[in-house]
Amino acid sequence: MEQRLKKNRGKTRFIFYLLVVYILAALVWLFILLEIQNRELHKARIEHLNTAITDASSPAYQIRRAKIEADYERSHVKYAGEGIVFLGLILWGALFVYRYITQQSRLQQQQQNFTMAVTHELKTPIAVAKLNLETLLKRNLDEERRRKLIAMTLEETARLNFLTNNILISSQLEDHDHKINKEELNFSGLVADRVAEFVQRFPDRHFEAAIQPEVDILGDALLLQILVNNLIENAVKYCPKESRILIQLDKQPPSIIMAVADEGPGIPDEEKKKIFTKFYRIGNEATRKKQGTGLGLYLCSKIAKDHNADISVTNHEPNGSNFAVRFPISS
Repeated sequence: MEQRLKKNRGKTRFIFYLLVVYILAALVWLFILLEIQNRELHKARIEHLNTAITDASSPAYQIRRAKIEADYERSHVKYAGEGIVFLGLILWGALFVYRYITQQSRLQQQQQNFTMAVTHELKTPIAVAKLNLETLLKRNLDEERRRKLIAMTLEETARLNFLTNNILISSQLEDHDHKINKEELNFSGLVADRVAEFVQRFPDRHFEAAIQPEVDILGDALLLQILVNNLIENAVKYCPKESRILIQLDKQPPSIIMAVADEGPGIPDEEKKKIFTKFYRIGNEATRKKQGTGLGLYLCSKIAKDHNADISVTNHEPNGSNFAVRFPISS
């Protein structure tokens, strides 16, 4: 499938280049023909003048000769000018079409990668949950083993719920008619609840929370939960198990700053702006080890924008990344 898509993209590019070369060659040939025609017309008019007025030194001959030369130069400039204008329009149109084809090709590849990633992300928790439930049904396990399997099943269903929420919310936010239900809410409590859930889901990870109490914000509770979830999930995914994940919420007028810092490999500077693009993921799809859909940080950026907030990523010292969302304080 992928080889066929690459072959089709290569064929499309070849046809595009062939058409551009053909159009440019036709334009050059047309200019040459017009110049030949202009030159022959100039020559014929000179011959006709020489036949009509035999005295080349007479004032009448000089006036008509000057007019013929002026018409010749004017036609030459006109053809050259029209040729340059047409050449510019053709090159501009070719560049526009090339960028569109490249963008669509990249988007198609990203959507294909997204489909493959979603398929894997959906099948994995379903398969694990099914296996755990079958084990509980068929075997008489001790209480500790039963609790462990149930906890694993709940973790997989949480992953499944997390993924489906991202897909559904992403689709809804792209609908221009979608309305955000903003209300005054306790952002401190919301962030604390999200951290508590991750502590329960990942008891072997080291979470540190520094949450200023009684920080209120005007926003959509569900979208803000998804924002916080995605940032923490991203940190869990990319940082080592023994490292810490720091979640901070601080009110620093004129902003409310919510930040998640990890001690993972970090993000190269040239990738920092790209990671908030839909479907974009760092690295090569064939060699990438971490699973994902490329929606998490895109959703964070979209939700932040819908709340008039800015999201950014900086280097966390000594290593890792620090994602910060700055919300304006409502007056």
